[in-house]
Amino acid sequence: MRSERVSDNENVDVPVDQPKSAPEDRAENGPLDESEANPVRPYVDLGGVKILPRDGLHVRLEIEEGSKRVVAIGLDFANSTLQVQPFAAPRNSGLWHEIRAQISEQIARQGGTTTQREGAFGPELLAQIPVVAGQGGTPQFRLARFIGVDGPRWFLRGVIAGEAAVDPSAAAQVEDLFRSIVVVRGNAPMPPRDLIPLRMPAQASGAPTPK
Repeated sequence: MRSERVSDNENVDVPVDQPKSAPEDRAENGPLDESEANPVRPYVDLGGVKILPRDGLHVRLEIEEGSKRVVAIGLDFANSTLQVQPFAAPRNSGLWHEIRAQISEQIARQGGTTTQREGAFGPELLAQIPVVAGQGGTPQFRLARFIGVDGPRWFLRGVIAGEAAVDPSAAAQVEDLFRSIVVVRGNAPMPPRDLIPLRMPAQASGAPTPK
């Protein structure tokens, strides 16, 4: 079962002086806030995020078993997967710096490793995550990239797996997909780190069909 918060530790106070982490051109080239997006583009409305349809893109809704809520959006594209989750965030400070450290600690406790590097959106984590051991008990690992962008009162996290975790050509396509996402924060008060509500989309002409 997935948590609706960024971290399992719900009592961590976010330092007010944490800077936002985002590309310098985020407001022009994404990921965009709803106020920055072109209102006439044919987005698929998933509540907390809007996705721009494109050839070869398939959308999956990840559902929490107990509540039946949509807790993440999975995007299959370019022989890769991109999982995205939007979270509420402070107006003037960022979450990504602290969250990277928490992700590293969690993966280390599972027996995996992480390496921080500079990516298309700023600092990111390249992780080797342990999976169920194969025959003979040999440990198996999957490679994933954890990316994050701090926006206006929101934080968008992405997890990239498949070819885009290792191949520059696929990575460029998935990074462009991440940039095209629009985050819809809304005006309702929300504690930082709470998941911005997601929902099933209304069927629209030309929109990818969720699985």
